[in-house]
Amino acid sequence: MTARIYRPARNAMQSGKGKSKQWVLVHEPVAARKIEPLMGYTSSSDMRQQIKLSFPTLEDAEAYAKRNGIEYTVQPAHEPTPKRVSYPDNFKADRKTPWTH
Repeated sequence: MTARIYRPARNAMQSGKGKSKQWVLVHEPVAARKIEPLMGYTSSSDMRQQIKLSFPTLEDAEAYAKRNGIEYTVQPAHEPTPKRVSYPDNFKADRKTPWTH
């Protein structure tokens, strides 16, 4: 029973910083998923895969795992890519290089 603690990367949408500030603890799958022959759905007998806990800090997530005897690994926090220049900045009057076709 191992768990993974990580901080999710920001969403690819423009307003995508919403759920990237908290740390998440998820359990790693113990067994592979199986395909049900009748409907073709995938299923698993491991109910821990459905649990996703959020914590405000990494220390809180680690304390929870230690308190409950859960082995865990910590993924380093994802650093956001630097913000690019926006499209309207291409047409500013004070550009360093003139904009031409």
